[in-house]
Amino acid sequence: MVNVKGKWALITGASRGIGYLTALFMAEQGCNLILHSRKKEHCDKVLSEVKAKGVEAVVVEAELVDLDQVQAMLNTIDEMGMQVDIVLNNAGVQIAYRNDYCATPVSDFTQSFNINTIAPAMICYHFLPKMVERGFGRILNTTSGIALDPQQAGYSASKAALDKFTIDLGSKVQGTDVMINLTDPGWCRTDLGGPHAPNAPESAIPGIVVGAFVDDKKSGRYLNAPHFTGMTLEEAVAHAEANFNSPY
Repeated sequence: MVNVKGKWALITGASRGIGYLTALFMAEQGCNLILHSRKKEHCDKVLSEVKAKGVEAVVVEAELVDLDQVQAMLNTIDEMGMQVDIVLNNAGVQIAYRNDYCATPVSDFTQSFNINTIAPAMICYHFLPKMVERGFGRILNTTSGIALDPQQAGYSASKAALDKFTIDLGSKVQGTDVMINLTDPGWCRTDLGGPHAPNAPESAIPGIVVGAFVDDKKSGRYLNAPHFTGMTLEEAVAHAEANFNSPY
């Protein structure tokens, strides 16, 4: 199992929901954090809480729908000088639920793809070469099990595209200590999942981050957090390595 103590992880969408819980969990493992939100002040609470756990942490901001802001955020991280070992592309958006799905506006797709697909791709492309050069890295892209729901077509299609991107990119690092996998928190009661979702956000821990700790050189996997609910981190890592294979 990977020891993340002293490593640096970038977490997008860290101010609330699954991203917030992920930040707290990673801090408990001794991982230093780059916390992203749309506005820096949104991360005030999580920043103070993770620092109280004894790790270093900084905050960056970007509206992920604005790809110029995404690039500016990446440039800012470079200027800070930290070596980013782990990327947790957690941030995502579900624009609307369209009962009249044949009237879905184009903007549902453009906004969804910018935030859910293109921004994570930009982040992956930025940090992956540096990880390959150093011989270590973990990237987790957050997907969704949504299916057969044209009422959420923009969201669904953007997550399917992220799946394809992740699996294809992962094939290039398969067998190395740079690993790229998909993670899925399940349907949780967050701002995105809504109040009627069946699962508490806490149920996604530790499964949502297990891909940062696995150490078997396999990429392209779909690590569905509900499969790990109730496990310790050590149990979750062992379960992932034994039962979740690469698609290659």
